[in-house]
Amino acid sequence: MSGLHVHRVTTDDGAQLAAYVREPSGPASRTVVLGHGWILDHRSWLPVLRTLDPALRVVLWDQRGHGASTLADGSRKVGQESIRRLGADLREVVAQLAPQDEQVVLGGHSMGGMTILAYAGLAPTEFAERVRGVALVSTAAGGLRGSGRPGERQLMSAMRHLPVRIGRGMTEKAHRAAAFGPGADPADVHEATVIARGTRVSAFAGFYDALMQHDEVASLAGMQNVAAQVLVGSRDRLTPPKLAQRIAAGLPQAELQTLDDLGHMLQWEAPDRVAKAIEDLAR
Repeated sequence: MSGLHVHRVTTDDGAQLAAYVREPSGPASRTVVLGHGWILDHRSWLPVLRTLDPALRVVLWDQRGHGASTLADGSRKVGQESIRRLGADLREVVAQLAPQDEQVVLGGHSMGGMTILAYAGLAPTEFAERVRGVALVSTAAGGLRGSGRPGERQLMSAMRHLPVRIGRGMTEKAHRAAAFGPGADPADVHEATVIARGTRVSAFAGFYDALMQHDEVASLAGMQNVAAQVLVGSRDRLTPPKLAQRIAAGLPQAELQTLDDLGHMLQWEAPDRVAKAIEDLAR
């Protein structure tokens, strides 16, 4: 998508994060920072960005190990990855790319939403001061269990060191079945699958344990005064509605939206609904 200005954010452990900023059409009304999910990259937010209020300044970035971003020390070698580390990355993205004199709106899809919760747990006082509202899309504060297939953890461990990309190992049929609702547009499934295929197998496997160990339920206590929009598809198999309900129950200012017959990929399946949730928080 044209109109995105490329930036580089260096973290305290030497990761090089690729970030992308859409400047507003006029004076900025608010800065919105959006984080993507596992095996995706910043492009997963483009369907929402196309409908999002042009007066908003928008910051996207590739999570470490995804897209054009490296892991620690500028490497592609997977280490002991964690969602809390992603929260620290988000903290640095906000510090470097958001105006210091204003509150921001944070949005996160799946692992991106977990990243927001990790930031809140890592620096609760700063979070309360810097963040006006959060849009948590198809995400969880904990309770992930994987697919339940025998040997899944062992397989992921074996793949942590494979330098190749996912490529044709992910078919559109499989991606649709796992991540989309029954009425998904084939063009959207194709677009999401192309992004996923570009992810390195090592990153796919390297973040598996991070997701399974993710538990930021305690972080909700530090977000009591933050407005929240919690969105989930009723057919979401990866982060099912009960996990969204758990988040909403822990946030007094949360509005829960369960979208009928939609799956995990709400940026493609309901970009207008996601954009409106973000705009409402920005106002």
